[in-house]
Amino acid sequence: MTGSSGPPLAGAPRMSRARAVVVVVVGLLATGVLVGGLWAWIAPPIHGVVALDHTRERVHDYLGTESEHFFVAAFLMLGFLSVVSVVAPVLVWQWREHRGPGMVAGLSIGLVAAAAAAVAVGAPLVRLRYGVVDFAGAPLTHDHPVYYFAQAPPVFFGRGPLQIAATLLLPASTAALVYALLAAAATRDDLGGYPAAPQPPTAVTVSPDAADTPSRS
Repeated sequence: MTGSSGPPLAGAPRMSRARAVVVVVVGLLATGVLVGGLWAWIAPPIHGVVALDHTRERVHDYLGTESEHFFVAAFLMLGFLSVVSVVAPVLVWQWREHRGPGMVAGLSIGLVAAAAAAVAVGAPLVRLRYGVVDFAGAPLTHDHPVYYFAQAPPVFFGRGPLQIAATLLLPASTAALVYALLAAAATRDDLGGYPAAPQPPTAVTVSPDAADTPSRS
């Protein structure tokens, strides 16, 4: 005799929680690739000059305020990732049946992966676009002692491990904070997710007239 399984519980999600987390991570990873391409397209290059001084030594400097683009380009990358880190938890929060710590983990892993993907895509693209400046090999001669160049902008504020880690981890921290604020504003202990937790019974309201009426024996 073959047993039959019972009907699915009301409100049960069609996708398992583990699969939902994977979908969030993969979606954020793809978003990071797009962010890296967008950054490489609009990040400002750094223009400078290489010249021969009176001792025939090579010296280089950046034109005007072009050196500020070392900060502007890195801040632009972090700004894009910050926008993703605010929008992503708001969108994921709409996936009501999967609300909970699992989604926070998915957001954190996904945004670290998104930041790494954005950097991994953006850095080589700007290098392909502007090339790498070889100060020692700049074509300088006695007749042409000045050489102008455009340098690829950086993706990090610095090369130190703490600066790199801050760029990769800050979006995940921001997303966790936004998700925590949404959870704190929820009116249900289970956040409205699945499975739904039993809610405390509401108190029965007694009308004043009924409370004042004496009982008849």
